[in-house]
Amino acid sequence: MANRYLSGDEIRPRLVWENIKNEISLTPYGFLVFDDTVIDKNFSRRIELVRSQYSGNAHGIIKGVGVVTCVYVNPEIDQFWIIDYRIYDPEGDGKTKLEHMQDMLMNCVYQKSLEFWAVLMDTWYATKEIMLQIEKLGKIYYCPLKDNRQVDDSGGTKSYQRVDSLDWTEAEKQHGKVIKVKGFPTNHKVKVFRVVLSTQRTDYVVTNEMAQDNVEVVQDVCGFRWKVEQFHRETKQLTGIEGNQCRKARSVRNHIGCAILVWVRLKQVAVETQRSIYRVKHDLLDDYLRQQLKSPAVQMHLA
Repeated sequence: MANRYLSGDEIRPRLVWENIKNEISLTPYGFLVFDDTVIDKNFSRRIELVRSQYSGNAHGIIKGVGVVTCVYVNPEIDQFWIIDYRIYDPEGDGKTKLEHMQDMLMNCVYQKSLEFWAVLMDTWYATKEIMLQIEKLGKIYYCPLKDNRQVDDSGGTKSYQRVDSLDWTEAEKQHGKVIKVKGFPTNHKVKVFRVVLSTQRTDYVVTNEMAQDNVEVVQDVCGFRWKVEQFHRETKQLTGIEGNQCRKARSVRNHIGCAILVWVRLKQVAVETQRSIYRVKHDLLDDYLRQQLKSPAVQMHLA
C-alpha cells in the first residue's frame, strides 16, 4: 500500500514551502544556509537515483541519493526552517549540486522574496561563480575555503600560494587579512579569517564583508551553518528518510518529500509545546503504546 501511494502522487519541494511559509519568522539579519547530504543506500542494487558519491558523514564514497538543502536561520531567536531542497539526479535533469544551489538561491530572492542578510555554505559551494552571484544580488557570504585554494595576500608582488600556507601576524589572526583568490577578476578582493576550531582543525573563512574585523564574530556567524547539519541529522534519526526500499525514482522522490514534511510537522509541534523534536517523537510513541496496552487494536487469542 505504501509503495502504491509513493508511486502515485507527486510530493514536490514546493509543498515544503507551502507548509512553512506562514510559520517562518523572517528578519533582515537572517541567513540562508546551503549544504547537501547523502541518503544512505549503500546496500541497494536496483533503486533508481542511487549513485556513488562522497558522504561527509561517512568520510568516504558511499552509494546513496544526494539531496541539496536550503535552510533559513533566524539568529535573533535561534530558530531555523527547511525552505527548499533538490534531489541530485544528473542523468535526469543534467544539473550539478552547484546548479541546484544556485537555482534555490535565485528562487529565494525572486520567487519567495525572502528577507535575509547573508549566505552560509561549505567549501564545496565556495566557487567563483556562486560567490560572485551572491555579490551581484547585494548579499554577504561567509564560507570556508579548501586548504589548497590558491590565494595572494601580497598585492600581486608574489606568486599564488595555498591558503593554509599563509603567514599570519597576531593582528591578522584577530582582524583578518585582504586577499585575492586565484581566478577572480583582477581587482576583486575578499577578506579571509583564520578560524581555529580545534587543535586538529583550522578553517580559512572568506567573506565579502570587507568591514568585518573580528575573528570571534566570524566564528559565531559560521556557527549558524551547523543548523543545516542539525536538520540532516534529525531527519535521518526521526523520520525514516533512509528506510525506503522502493525502487522507482518517483517513489524515492516522494518518500524523501514525505520524510521532510514529517520533520516540518515535528518541528512545528516542538516549537508550540516548547519541547525538543526528539521529545516530541518519543512522546508520540509513548502515547501510542499506552493506548494500545489499554485497548489493543489487534486482539490476541491465546487459546
